[in-house]
Amino acid sequence: MRCPTCGNHEDKVVDSRVIEDGRTIRRRRECISCQRRFSTFERIEEVPLVVIKRSGIREPFDRGKLFGGIAAALKNRPFDSSFIEATVADIEERFRLASSDVNSSAIGIAVLDVLRQIDKVGYLRFASVYKDFEDPDDFEKEVASLKIDLEL
Repeated sequence: MRCPTCGNHEDKVVDSRVIEDGRTIRRRRECISCQRRFSTFERIEEVPLVVIKRSGIREPFDRGKLFGGIAAALKNRPFDSSFIEATVADIEERFRLASSDVNSSAIGIAVLDVLRQIDKVGYLRFASVYKDFEDPDDFEKEVASLKIDLEL
């Protein structure tokens, strides 16, 4: 590993920790030459996950977009970023195990399923964008379906 400060190729590992639920190893390293410390991360190299949009366009999966959508839906709700990150990781892993290609609609439905179980307000916020609500009647219909689920 090349030191980002001096460029030397010799270093020693000072500390190793498992992070991201065992999917990543963080190694703290110290350069033998300049004694500066830096971190490296080891992850399993996975087959790229490709999202097929409604228009048919294919693009690489962007976990930042998924995180942003869920974070917006759960804004000012009792969920922190670590919970959202874990949710994103679970959804991404589910699709990676199934195939290297996934329809954007399947991702949206997966998010709706999770939000429906954990936070009804977040669910409605996400549904209003995902399902393209155009007027208050759309909200009323969705709230009615949530009430039916609560009664069951």
